[in-house]
Amino acid sequence: MCGVTGFLFTHKETEDPRGVVSRMAESLRHRGPDDGGSWVDETTGVALGHRRLAVIDLSADGRQPMISHDGRYVLSCNGEIYSFIELHDELTRGGTRFNGRSDTEVLLAAVERWGLEAAIRRFVGMFAFALWDRTEKTLHLARDRMGEKPVYYGWCGKSFLFGSELKALRAHPDWVGEISADALSAYMKLGCVPAPHSIYRGIHKLPPATILSLRASDAPGHLPGPSAYWSAHDVVRHISADRGTISDDEALDQLEEVLKRSVRQMLHSDAPLGAFLSGGVDSSTVVALMKAESSTPVRTFSIGFHEKNYDEAHHAREMARHLETEHTELYAGSGEALEVIPHLPRFYDEPFADPSQIPTHLLCALTREHVTVALSGDGGDELFGGYNRHFWATKVWKWTHLLPERVKTRIAKGLTTHHPELARYYEKISPLLPRRYRFEVAGEKILKLANLFNTASLDEMYGRLRMYGDASVCLNAHLDPEGVFAPIPAPGDLHPAEMMMYRDMVEYLPDDILVKVDRASMGASLEVRSPYLDPRVVEFVWSLPIRLKLRYGAGKWILRRLLSRYAPASLIQKPKMGFSVPIGEWLRGPLNDWAEDLLGESRLKEEGFFHPGSVRRMWEQHESGARNWQFCLWGLLMFQAWLDDQGR
Repeated sequence: MCGVTGFLFTHKETEDPRGVVSRMAESLRHRGPDDGGSWVDETTGVALGHRRLAVIDLSADGRQPMISHDGRYVLSCNGEIYSFIELHDELTRGGTRFNGRSDTEVLLAAVERWGLEAAIRRFVGMFAFALWDRTEKTLHLARDRMGEKPVYYGWCGKSFLFGSELKALRAHPDWVGEISADALSAYMKLGCVPAPHSIYRGIHKLPPATILSLRASDAPGHLPGPSAYWSAHDVVRHISADRGTISDDEALDQLEEVLKRSVRQMLHSDAPLGAFLSGGVDSSTVVALMKAESSTPVRTFSIGFHEKNYDEAHHAREMARHLETEHTELYAGSGEALEVIPHLPRFYDEPFADPSQIPTHLLCALTREHVTVALSGDGGDELFGGYNRHFWATKVWKWTHLLPERVKTRIAKGLTTHHPELARYYEKISPLLPRRYRFEVAGEKILKLANLFNTASLDEMYGRLRMYGDASVCLNAHLDPEGVFAPIPAPGDLHPAEMMMYRDMVEYLPDDILVKVDRASMGASLEVRSPYLDPRVVEFVWSLPIRLKLRYGAGKWILRRLLSRYAPASLIQKPKMGFSVPIGEWLRGPLNDWAEDLLGESRLKEEGFFHPGSVRRMWEQHESGARNWQFCLWGLLMFQAWLDDQGR
């Protein structure tokens, strides 16, 4: 895993461009602590920088930026091409000779042989790269299909800047960063800034599965639109329209085969390798398949919390014992959280408010003490129907949309008005209910349910369920309350639950989950690989009928069946906990002083982004226990902490 950066410049630099690009690359040292390099053509006006985390071919033959054998292309790449051995063999049969064993050299040779777009369609991997074509004098930026690896870009003055993280762009002397009010509004709803936007006006994220090409001769400020080389929408639409009949056992055998192939390729590493293990279905299946494909014991890592309601480390321990892995775990509490939180703005480099960023960072730091590469279960929820909304929302919609508007309004008002009493009653009966009906912060769940009654469509209902907690109500009046977020339409012939799974895959996964994993892992100089995000796995799973995913009121039916080939039912039938932390409790306790400082009324007034009175009411209600505003407050606090990190 690596850091990529660089720029095109159309004017004479006041500083040496090699020094500038080296400084930009140095800001990404955490992404690649093993080596660094740069390549500059001052005549044309292009500079590429790179930081390397050595994983495949640890020798100097893997150094970047790398020049192709014919001298035409210069590459700075972040990521891994898992299919590089097969591509290497095919290219060798066609006459290509290689200097080393790196996947980067294979990527370049593939572009030489087949051209950029034809080559990238052959790549199975996670990547974001900058490719300079010396013949056409064109810069190409490209990103993997699922959006695992990031790249930001945009014009600042007469320089076109790009990089794996915003901090690389900020290291350029032409940088001017103006906060986008629209992006801030979207962030306050979603807890992240959705692509193709960034928190800065005029700076963009390259969307997944696209290529952006810019010629050195293009006028400053000219920004062509990215072109797609793969479309999740088209893939899902064609596959879902052409589903044949398949038996449960046939589907199970084929799923095992396609996942084993993905895991097998991801086990290729010249650096130490392990896996995250939460004890849940997704990570346990990955570890079970790793064991089946590996000739050596698998190393696994998990994190637990002293707060019982948030701890699932014992599930991981039991699964590790059964699968006979070399298991390492870390127990964390508010003390560890306090140590991590000041570093979060620097790691994420953009406001980001998914509270699971804390345990994810702790887990990555723990894992990096022992290995350089870790496999994860990311993508399992989105592909196999693992979120509660995949089956609950369809049930709620089925009966709410049939009710007259006046009835829905009355019910919503009643739930909103009486949610404290309803929450107290629920807490009394909760211990008597099955585990899947027991919820934390019941009062907020009731308010969320009330908010669903006046939705006009299931699509709108999904959008409201996606919100962490709409803190955009605290924005000052001059900021657009709607923001830039626009839903990505799903193919029209999908099952209602599949519509939500699709939107999770193309919105929530790349904008939230994969951002969280990339920044947390790269902050610890750890490479994370996700077998479920192999495009061959994605396409196969979408070819399966919904009955193989959602069955008996729960998700991941076929994945549970697959895991049952490797583990007993007693280890599989565990309630889903998620990777959560008791943020609400911590804000009333050990994080209280930190939060109070960031939410001070005079400070909020001076900055001008939020209405101080609205924020203070929210904070006081949370402190007193009258309301649980943990998600809204966390979004506010992460933005405020990010502002501090920018030196504002």
